[in-house]
Amino acid sequence: MQMPVTVLGLGSMGAALAGAFLDAGHPTTVWNRTAARATPLADRGAHPSATVVDAVTASPLVITCLTTFDATMKTLEPAAAALGGRILVTLNSGAPAEARRTAAWAAEHGIRFLGGAIKNVPAAVGLPDTLLYYGGDRAAFDEVEPALRALGGDTVHLGDEPDLAALYEMAVGGTLLPALVGFFQGAAAVQARGLEASTLVPYTVKWLEMIASVLPVFAGEIDSGDYSRPMSSVGIFAAGMEAEREFATEAGVDGAWLAPLHDLLRRAIQEGHGEHSVAALTEVLKTPA
Repeated sequence: MQMPVTVLGLGSMGAALAGAFLDAGHPTTVWNRTAARATPLADRGAHPSATVVDAVTASPLVITCLTTFDATMKTLEPAAAALGGRILVTLNSGAPAEARRTAAWAAEHGIRFLGGAIKNVPAAVGLPDTLLYYGGDRAAFDEVEPALRALGGDTVHLGDEPDLAALYEMAVGGTLLPALVGFFQGAAAVQARGLEASTLVPYTVKWLEMIASVLPVFAGEIDSGDYSRPMSSVGIFAAGMEAEREFATEAGVDGAWLAPLHDLLRRAIQEGHGEHSVAALTEVLKTPA
């Protein structure tokens, strides 16, 4: 028999997590503040609980998918005693400091803690290439890893520090909004010419693939601290600033989001990085303006 699991929080992601456990044959208990959200999962065989205490008591593995670490602790506080000795896995957003506070709270109550992160959308939960990573108690991870793999085939333990998943979540997630805003600006610009945003997609995908291909080179430069052999220099990026502003003006779109990036390039040049790899921006970022 597969390990029983409890899922607390049945938003779109939480419901996907519970569904993946059900598909993998795990007896699955669910709870949500709005009880009606559990009905579709109950129709698939999940066991709804009326209280958090009942839900926690039902399983040795408890997964929370709530909005923040604070919301998670507030929800779990009435069930803290019942959680003692069980494995708690948090799958929510938040800063590393918040993950550490949650881990400390768990330790005070004898709860075995893993902080996790899902690096995909709800529809991808359960797929072989979906990435989830975790930080915290290695022995606890090894114990529940077979169950966690129901959520995604690319399941990684980052290390014993309980905030590692939050650290990597924030560090990796920092690329998302700038990339999306860049695409949204491009979409607005091509629409201003009477073209459809969908025409951008194949070329943007190719561009993102190119970016992915050079990340190992940039990471090597950052780790070594040697920026002297650039593929693309800070100066080259700075030379394109005026063209970027003109492009936004001509397209009639708001290019103000570029201003902080241009300021970063100017700071890098002022600090002597004009001929260095653009990866030297990392050094500038280490000293906030």
